[in-house]
Amino acid sequence: MPKVKDLRAMEILDSRGNPTLRVYCELYDGTSAAAEVPSGASTGKYEALELRDKDPKRYGGKGVLEAAANVNEEIRNLLAGKEFEQNALDRALNELDGTKNKSRLGANALLGVSLSFARASALAAGTELFRYIGKLYGNDRFSLPTPMLNVINGGKHADSGLDIQEFMLVPENFSSVREKIRAGEETIKILKGFLEQSGYAVSLGDEGGFAPKLPGNEEAIDLLEKSIAESGYKEKIKISLDAAASTFYKDGKYRLKISGRETETDSAGLISWYEKLCGEHPLLSIEDGMDEDDWDGFAEMTRRLGSRIKVVGDDLTVTNPSRIMEAEKKETINAVIIKPNQIGTLSEALEAVRTAKDAGWTVIVSHRSGDTPDSFIADLAVGVSAEYLKSGSLARAERVAKYNRLLEIEDLLSSGGKSDENTAS
Repeated sequence: MPKVKDLRAMEILDSRGNPTLRVYCELYDGTSAAAEVPSGASTGKYEALELRDKDPKRYGGKGVLEAAANVNEEIRNLLAGKEFEQNALDRALNELDGTKNKSRLGANALLGVSLSFARASALAAGTELFRYIGKLYGNDRFSLPTPMLNVINGGKHADSGLDIQEFMLVPENFSSVREKIRAGEETIKILKGFLEQSGYAVSLGDEGGFAPKLPGNEEAIDLLEKSIAESGYKEKIKISLDAAASTFYKDGKYRLKISGRETETDSAGLISWYEKLCGEHPLLSIEDGMDEDDWDGFAEMTRRLGSRIKVVGDDLTVTNPSRIMEAEKKETINAVIIKPNQIGTLSEALEAVRTAKDAGWTVIVSHRSGDTPDSFIADLAVGVSAEYLKSGSLARAERVAKYNRLLEIEDLLSSGGKSDENTAS
């Protein structure tokens, strides 16, 4: 088993210029590796706690010096000089923290240690990270996820004024990731041209998508559909939405712009609007279509739309196996987002994937709006054979890094063992 020699954390900046953690793990065999921790803007209230210093004189209170100190002192003192396999290390981290939501040491501190140890362990074993993850998960027949490209940003990810947070292109019906990414980029270029011709700004939001001040949400979907048609991929690229409905839910009502008008509606009314969109556009999925506490709304949405689209949970389930089991029991969704920083360790993220797949759901591994060039989630998606990977648009280095890693893995699988050649797609 790998033996931890040293751990060290430092404060770095994420893609929004906010502090986050980079954690280094050194093993006794001389292997060392680092991992960087992402951070969300549209966060679910049931996520594990991201520890911030709250010192108004440093980064507006967003510093992570306390989380770094927790790694450099208490966590290092526990782990250094000891042998671990991944599950045991992650269990030791949780026991040391001792809280339900990682609030004492911080989920960002725990995750940085968990992921850096995983990466160092893979290097020490002379194996690719996705294979290391696959072994932990019990998967050795890898398939590659389809990219979900967030090409128009709204909600908390941009100042576009759009209620829907993400408008995504999903290049599904292609034979390889390389072809999917090429088709996506060609369609994005066409979308940019349409925006420029109409006089809209082509500045980028947090996740690399355009942030035009369009009249409404429907216009954004229309633009995507028009761009797909112009690209020649009409039957091959679908559209997905991340509503992030908790951001426009207040006092029991959903408040958003529908058909150009500011509208206040209940769950049934919002689902009816989604139903109309599904009838008019090639929608693949709608993520967080209801507020994170609107279990009945999610169940109704799945009852009405679940046979036509993927009803995706994110704020509802927050990569938490217990909440995923509750969501299954209440028949609320049929697909789930996996974000390791929502739960705090790699082992728990893998348990969340296993729970979701046991329920028969689609798995979507996802980045965060505040991210870094660390490509760990690409290996995670391949390691568990997730159906999709969300990493923003094909712009901004921290987004593209994940897709480039997918391309690299595709080449590795194509030139690797016979079983890999048969399962890469």
